[in-house]
Amino acid sequence: MVVSVLEEMRIKDLGVIDDAVVELSTGFTAVTGETGAGKTMVVTSLGLLLGGRADAGYVRAGAPAAVVEGRLALPPDAPAARRAAEAGADLDEGVLLVSRTISAEGRSRAHVGGRSVPAGLLAELGEDLVAVHGQTDQQGLLRPARQRGALDRYAGDAVAVPLAAYQDTYRRLRAVNSTLAELTTRARERAQEADLLRFGLDEVAAAEPRPGEDAELAAEAARLGHAEALASAAALAHGALAGDPADPEGVDAGTLVAGAHRALNAVRGHDADLAGLGDRLGEVAILLADVAQELAGYADGLDADPLRLAAVEERRAALAHLVRKYAEPGAAAEGGCSAVLAWAERGAARLAELEGDDDRIGTLTAERDTLRVALTDLARTLTDARHDAAKRFADAVTAELTQLAMPHARVQFAVTQPDAAPGEDALTLDGRQVAYGPHGADDVELLLAPHPGAPARPVAKGASGGELSRVMLAIEVVFADAAPVPTYLFDEVDAGIGGKAAVEVGRRLAKLAESAQVVVVTHLPQVAAFADRHLVVEKTSDGTVTSSGVRTVHGEGRVRELSRMLAGQEDSHLARAHAEELLATAARLGRG
Repeated sequence: MVVSVLEEMRIKDLGVIDDAVVELSTGFTAVTGETGAGKTMVVTSLGLLLGGRADAGYVRAGAPAAVVEGRLALPPDAPAARRAAEAGADLDEGVLLVSRTISAEGRSRAHVGGRSVPAGLLAELGEDLVAVHGQTDQQGLLRPARQRGALDRYAGDAVAVPLAAYQDTYRRLRAVNSTLAELTTRARERAQEADLLRFGLDEVAAAEPRPGEDAELAAEAARLGHAEALASAAALAHGALAGDPADPEGVDAGTLVAGAHRALNAVRGHDADLAGLGDRLGEVAILLADVAQELAGYADGLDADPLRLAAVEERRAALAHLVRKYAEPGAAAEGGCSAVLAWAERGAARLAELEGDDDRIGTLTAERDTLRVALTDLARTLTDARHDAAKRFADAVTAELTQLAMPHARVQFAVTQPDAAPGEDALTLDGRQVAYGPHGADDVELLLAPHPGAPARPVAKGASGGELSRVMLAIEVVFADAAPVPTYLFDEVDAGIGGKAAVEVGRRLAKLAESAQVVVVTHLPQVAAFADRHLVVEKTSDGTVTSSGVRTVHGEGRVRELSRMLAGQEDSHLARAHAEELLATAARLGRG
C-alpha cells in the first residue's frame, strides 16, 4: 500500500451537499449513493481543489459561498511539495492544506498552506497529484487528437523531445511563410508605395527646405510688404529723439533730457537722492542716443525691393505646398518645414525597407527551404517513434483488456500520414506529399477488434459503451505502470457494463490500488465490493432543504448499501444474500 495523498475533503454548501467530510484512505475507495444524492459533487469538489473553473451555480441555494477544503499528505521531496513551498505555503509534518471558496456572486479564492494563491497554482499541483477521469473522458477518447495525445504520453521522451523541436520549427516556418506571402502578394502595392515615396522625396530634395525657413520668410515678407510705413515711422521717431536739422527751433527728446540732466548735476552735491536721479537721467540720455542712432541706420538699410518681395512670396508658396502634402496635420503651426523634413527622413527609411524587400524575399526563401528540410526530418523521427510506441502500447492495453473480461479483444494504433490536398502546403515523406500540422504529419487512430474474426475498427465506431469504458480503464492502468500519479479518481467509468465484466473491472481497480490511491464513484455493486473503504453519499429532505452527507459503511451497513444497489431494497433477503456473496467473491479473488 502507498501512503494516501488525499487524506480528507470537507465540502460545505456545494450543490446539494450541506456539510460533509469525505475521509479517504490508501488503496481503493468506492463512493456510492442514490441518484441525485450528490456523488458528482464529490468529483466536482476535487476538481475545484485542483484548480477547476469556479461557477456560482455550484453554491448551495441560499448560502453565501461554497467551500472545499482538502488535506494532502506529501513527502518533502515531492514536486508538488517543492512547488507549494516556492509559493510560500507551509507544510505541517508533511501535510498540506488546500482550500477553494466560491461566493454566490461567482468570485473565487484559493489557499495553499495558509497562503492565498492563484487558482492556477492548484492546477499545477494537481498535475503531479491526481488523475481525474469521467464519462466525458470516455467521449474524449473518441477524438483522434486525444488518441494521438495518449500515444505520445505513453511514448514519453521518445516523442516529447522531437515533438518540442518540431513545434518550435513549425512555428518559425509558419511565421516565415506568412511574411513571404505578405511580401509576394502585396508586391504591386509595395511598388506603388515606393514610387510615391521616391516622387515625394525628390520633390522635397529639389526644394531644399531648411528647419524654420518658413517662419523666417514670413517675417521677411511682412517687412518688405510694409517698407514705406516702416521707413516713415522710423524717420519720425528719429526726429522726435534727435531733432530735425531742417527745424533748428524744434524741441527733441534728447535736448530736453540733456537739459534735465544738467539741472540736477548742478546741485547733486547737496542731496545724494537727487544725485542718484541725475545719474539715471544720464543713462536715459545715453539710451536715447543709441536708439536714435539705430533708427537712423534702420531707415538707411530698409529694403523696399519689390522683386525681392515677389521672390519671397514665391518661396513661401513652394514651402506651403510641401507642408500641405507631407507634414502631419497641425504640424504647420509648430514648424511646417521641420515637419516636412521629418517626413522625408521617415520616407527614406521606408523606401530603403521597400527596396530591400527583394533581398529579404531571397533570405526568407532560403530560410523557408532550410526549415522545411528540418521539419521533414523531425516529422519522420516522430513517425518512427510513434510507430514504435504504438505496438508496445497496443500490446499493453490488449493485455489489460484480457483482465477486464475481454480476453479475445485486441487493440492497435493506426499511425498514418494523410495525403495533402491539391494546393495545400505539404512535406515530402517517402516520395509522397503529406499534410502536416503542429503535432507532426501523423494521424493516430485507436482500433478495436472485440472478438476473433472481427475486423479492427475505429473505437469511435466499433465499441459499445461498456467496451469503451474498459478500453479507457485499460489505458489508465497502462499509464499507471508507465507514468504513475499518486491518486486516481474515476467518475462512473464503469457505465454501460455489468455482470462478469463489472466484477473484472472491480478486480482491476483493486489491482491498480496496490500502487496508487484509487477513488471510484460507481453505481455498480460488483465494483464497490472490491473497495477497501466504502463511502455512501446520502440525502435527507425536510421538505424545504435537501442536504447530503457522506458516511463510511462497514459490515452490516455495507451489506445494506450493496443490497440497495443490487435490488433497491436494503432488507431484501435475496439482495442481502447476493451482496454477501459479492463481498465474499471480492475477498476470495483479492487482487490477483
